[in-house]
This record gives sequence, C-alpha cells and structure tokens, in this order.
Amino acid sequence: MSYTLRIQDIREVTHDVRQIRLEKPEGYTFVPGQATEVAIDRDGWRDEGRPFTFTSLDTDPYLEFVIKIYPDHEGVTEQIGRLSKGDRLIIGDPWGTIAYKGEGTFLAGGAGVTPFIAILRDLHRKGEIGQNRLIFSNKTERDVILKEEFKALLGDRFVGVITEENPSDDATFLDGVIDKAFLKSHIRDFDQAFYVCGPDPFNKAIMAALEELGAKPDALIFEK
Repeated sequence: MSYTLRIQDIREVTHDVRQIRLEKPEGYTFVPGQATEVAIDRDGWRDEGRPFTFTSLDTDPYLEFVIKIYPDHEGVTEQIGRLSKGDRLIIGDPWGTIAYKGEGTFLAGGAGVTPFIAILRDLHRKGEIGQNRLIFSNKTERDVILKEEFKALLGDRFVGVITEENPSDDATFLDGVIDKAFLKSHIRDFDQAFYVCGPDPFNKAIMAALEELGAKPDALIFEK
C-alpha cells in the first residue's frame, strides 16, 4: 500500500543531510530499525522509489527520515534536497531486518547510522540504553550525523572515527579506520551482538573482521 504525505518540516542536520518530517497516516506502525520505500510526488519521480529508514519512533505523531543529499548525482536525493515544507512524498509499507536483539556494539559508516537512530532513541526513552555502544565512522567531523544527540544518549559509549582528517581535541573522536586491528584494540568481548550498517564494502569488511575475531555469525545483525 502507498501513502502520499505532506512534508511538515525540513531541518538541516549537517552540510549535506536533511531531517524530514511527514504527516503520519492513521494506523501506520513500524518498529525501530525498519525502513520503507520513498518517492517524490512529482511528475517523472513517482516511480523512482528509494529505501530510507525511519528515525522517528512509532509513538511520535509524525514520520521522520534523516537523508543524505547527493547534489551531484542528479537522482532522488538531489531532488529531495530541493523540497520544501508542504511538498509531498510517497511512502510504502515498512520493512527491514535490522532489529534490536540485545545489548551490543553498533558499527556504522556515514549515513548507514540511520537504522540505529530510532533503535537508540527507543532504548533511551524506555530507560534501557544499558551498555550499548556506537562506533561511527565518517570522513570528517562535519559529516557526523546527530553528534550531540549521540553524546547525550550514550556518553562515552559513543566513539567517532574520522578517516580523512585529523580529529579536533574532542575526545569523542579518533583518527583512523574501523578495521580488524581497530576492532581488536577497542572491543574486549566478541561474544555479544554486533549491529553493522554502512556502504557495502564497509559491511563486508567489518563482518569478516568480526568473525575472524570470534564473533558468532548469528550475532551479526545487518540489512540482508
């Protein structure tokens, strides 16, 4: 089933990431970590659906997405970057295989962090954030999505990894890449759940490294 929904609000999260809130259809439900197909309600774009993850919670009175804009690609996200309050998006039913299965380490690359936003917000709301940890890789500090919110949610269990510049004096951020050596150095226990989401090369490399370090294949949660 599809729903054509009005944009209630658009906010700039980083230099190339937008937070978009839509009106929420009555009875529409989803669980943290799920996504849906999104298209633009404009001629020539209604059949160009792309998957985006809900960053709102099911209890919120709106639907929210955090979307990275690629202005040079001349595609859906470039068009989304041109939208304004009052424009409309078309969404489908929710789907997705990233779901919370207990305390662990979340490993994200760039916009791949979006499935984890609603999961961590939901855990915090319920007072169940526990010892969950987020290790979040970005090219530069200005690329980090919702940096201050992750600090507030997780405290020192939020670790940023910066790959293409020397990080500032902010102790939250480390210089380097998330590879096998990094994981071995920064994770003590590999008998836990690992949530992995990022570009395909990131996902494949991280999951291979985790298995080599002793993580169980059925403890790796990712979008299949």
